[in-house]
Amino acid sequence: MKTKLCLAAIAASALQTPAFAQDFDAVFEEIERAETAPAEPVAERIANEYVRRILQLDDAGPEINAVIALNPDAARQARDAEAAGRPLAGRTVLVKDNIETRELPTTAGSLALKDNFTGRDAPLIAKLREAGGVVLGKANLSEWANIRDFQSTSGWSAIGGLTRNPHAIDRNTCGSSSGSGAGVAARFAWAAIGTETDGSITCPASINGIVGFKPSVGMVSRTHVVPISHTQDTAGPMTQSVGDAAMLLNAIAGTDPADPATADAAQHITDFTDGLGEASLEGVRIGVLRNQVGSHQGVTALFEQALADLRNAGAVLVDIEFTPSEAMGEAEFAVLLYELREDMATYLASLPGSGGPRSLADLIAFNEVNAEREMRWFGQDIFEMAEGATSREEYEAAKASAKRMAGEEGIDRLLFENRVEFLIAPTTGPAWSTDLVNGDNYSGGIGAGNLAAIAGYPHLTVPMGATETLPVGLSFMSRKWADHEVLKVGAAY
Repeated sequence: MKTKLCLAAIAASALQTPAFAQDFDAVFEEIERAETAPAEPVAERIANEYVRRILQLDDAGPEINAVIALNPDAARQARDAEAAGRPLAGRTVLVKDNIETRELPTTAGSLALKDNFTGRDAPLIAKLREAGGVVLGKANLSEWANIRDFQSTSGWSAIGGLTRNPHAIDRNTCGSSSGSGAGVAARFAWAAIGTETDGSITCPASINGIVGFKPSVGMVSRTHVVPISHTQDTAGPMTQSVGDAAMLLNAIAGTDPADPATADAAQHITDFTDGLGEASLEGVRIGVLRNQVGSHQGVTALFEQALADLRNAGAVLVDIEFTPSEAMGEAEFAVLLYELREDMATYLASLPGSGGPRSLADLIAFNEVNAEREMRWFGQDIFEMAEGATSREEYEAAKASAKRMAGEEGIDRLLFENRVEFLIAPTTGPAWSTDLVNGDNYSGGIGAGNLAAIAGYPHLTVPMGATETLPVGLSFMSRKWADHEVLKVGAAY
């Protein structure tokens, strides 16, 4: 059962604020007005209003279950950040619970880490605070970022329970940044930070009807983030708008000496909000990945309307016939298995204290001992496969193959041969009905996000519309380090 830290104290504080007598939309409009014409401090009241909504809609009512824990000092921190005149001015952020924050445990959704109070901020969180952002709380996730078993149900963790889709609570939130996606969709915070290895920002963003941005791998530090793969992992913004995603990326992007992948980040960092308001589609050449549209009639109709909108805005659309090889996915999986075992051991060894798990083998053993609570709904087949993936030679060959097929022979080739700047496709299908017994039921054949994930290239999803009230996103992808350009084309759309 989910627990919220210091919940009674937060509730008592929240119920004293006048903001709770107001309709939330009116309060949210006050935020927007304050951004352009600040008249009085609002960040503290807004933070308390988000807490009220979480208590009312996450813990009670429809029980969205997007939030695992709350920061009891968030309102004061918001007030102080706003008073200090920092760029984010006390805006509140939900942080996926595989990213360390100093005031809350970092569990990855597993009972094995329920007491993982490290007292550390991940460097990306330290940067968030420096920019005036406030950690409102920890977001639920698919346990271990959905890498434990083939039959898992996205949005479920032993710590947080099952996250529900705010658009239809019997529907799934996708994985693994499920709480981050649902939390932003339900307006439990200004924004959220998710993480992605392959689809774990973009899929929940699409299915929950919000913006999700997976930056180029290396744009954001992964230090003190529970890992799957140092080749593909990245954190990124999940927000209500592309502009907000760019603001949040401004705060968290940067070079980290402890993360070699970020060595070149400083060369590519800019003000990611610059030019978004004036961005134009006139003359922009965009490749349309026709084979990745799938056969869902509702998704196809939305995509065709999006293409019409892009043409009307002056974009030049080029149809591209492309089908990724099965070998690319097989090579990726081999990389993830090997790096999961190695990178998890490195992370667990870095944790302060003693007596906790220190290897993937320890986690497997913990799950076996605690099977009633941890493995009621699904097992740990992928964990066990990863424990046996020990061939360095096979791993190196698979990594080279996967990167080549997704990057040089994938996105890079498609952009060059078709003389286009971006690739687009529907992100994924609409949310499926959650089924803990049988696991996830993804819509087959929709989307091409694995190309950007494997290559380590930027991938933005923005709301494209809804079919039967269920949101569907539109994906924009491009070359390595083209993060700003991708954000601009998404904003223009």
